[in-house]
Amino acid sequence: MREGLTGSGRPSSRIWAPAVAAAVLLAWAAAAHPSADPTILAPKETTLGSPFLVYISSAEPLEEVRLFWEGKEMALEMEAVGEGCEAMALLGTDVGGSKPGVKTLDIGYSRGGERASVSRQVRVADVEYPSEKLTLPETMITPPKELLERIGRERHESARALSTVTPARLWAIPMVRPVGGVITSPYGFRRILNGQPRAPHRGVDYRAAEGTPVKAAADGTVVLSADHYFAGRCVYLDHGGGVVSVYLHLSKRLVEEGDVVSAGDVIGLSGRSGRVTGPHLHFGLCLQGMMVNPEPLLGR
Repeated sequence: MREGLTGSGRPSSRIWAPAVAAAVLLAWAAAAHPSADPTILAPKETTLGSPFLVYISSAEPLEEVRLFWEGKEMALEMEAVGEGCEAMALLGTDVGGSKPGVKTLDIGYSRGGERASVSRQVRVADVEYPSEKLTLPETMITPPKELLERIGRERHESARALSTVTPARLWAIPMVRPVGGVITSPYGFRRILNGQPRAPHRGVDYRAAEGTPVKAAADGTVVLSADHYFAGRCVYLDHGGGVVSVYLHLSKRLVEEGDVVSAGDVIGLSGRSGRVTGPHLHFGLCLQGMMVNPEPLLGR
């Protein structure tokens, strides 16, 4: 059994961030059914851009467990607990593309050679995120034509890293806060760059003087360590279960692709590389392709 779970069939309270715990624990009574179906804990309601925890347990072994959410499918690695099994998954919606409304969470599984499924409805409420205006060098808004090929290649590299899904869950809640600085630009802010409306901010910016150590949010493997035009020096970590963390605008990268890190390891130094107005750390969290607000999952 991985640290953070209890033999009682319920997740240990010490791995739950308060905002996530409140939503999931409120759903306990409604989600648990006295039947042969697996127990599914998931919130009935969430907000656009917020992460949430799904907990699955079964008194009997399950095979080929798959989770379906927001058009994505993911295989879950069930862990043996006594004669049964359990698993956790982090899900969410993306302020950059998801829509509010009632959505369906489906979990399909096999047991004794027979296939079955369980569904839950999750209402995603809209959020009015504020706007912020930034002034940047024009080359960072409209790059020179000779750089477009490089930028396209780097977008492909980032997309590949963010789409990484490995079955083994390495993350635990709360995650490690990568730096201790105050938030200078929250998740979801609508960006207006040099007077032009742009996509909303899909991460969190923390104030961090150049050279501040940046810590890994959880155990994981480096799936990308590069120097990009917009993101600057950047590191992407795969934490398993479709969870990928992102660290941008570093002054120095201290890990390379394929390196295995532990939660709290220093993976780089903060800086002002790429498209920035000053030194800081942009931290992002991707859940099965959805860039969510990482703040509810971080420790103090």
